[in-house]
Amino acid sequence: MKILRPKFPPGYLENPKTLLTWDYVERRLTEAKNYWLCSTRPTGRPHVVPRWAVWLGGQLYYDGSPETRHARNIAANAQVVVHLESGDEALIVEGEAHAAPKPTPALAQQLAVAYAAKYATHGYSPTPDQWDQGGLFVITPRTVLAWTKFTDDPTKFILDA
Repeated sequence: MKILRPKFPPGYLENPKTLLTWDYVERRLTEAKNYWLCSTRPTGRPHVVPRWAVWLGGQLYYDGSPETRHARNIAANAQVVVHLESGDEALIVEGEAHAAPKPTPALAQQLAVAYAAKYATHGYSPTPDQWDQGGLFVITPRTVLAWTKFTDDPTKFILDA
């Protein structure tokens, strides 16, 4: 993984002070409730939708019907962007999304526990067999752009380097 300062046009950012850590990124991805998933329709038009998701093992998992617009989009073009809700403390993930195969029993259990921990109070607690027939998607990040204060710590993480 490379950790570096993103490139900005001259005069955009005068004196950044620090870089964020990958631990910070993983904590934010783990704790977030809503994730904005951006995909592209086969016609080329963008599509964005809020999703519930869980961060496990360096990947973001979310579920839903394979018939949804975003699922059909990623079947045609796996390139996606995920953004957390805050624009002040931004976290933007670029990567590839795919329909996941049936998870192993261990992964299914981890997913069910992680989902229940985050979303049970909102009425969602899937069982480990929830994804036996499909409906699970996984995003593998390539790059992450994050900051807690844009002028102080914008940081780019390149994961496929």
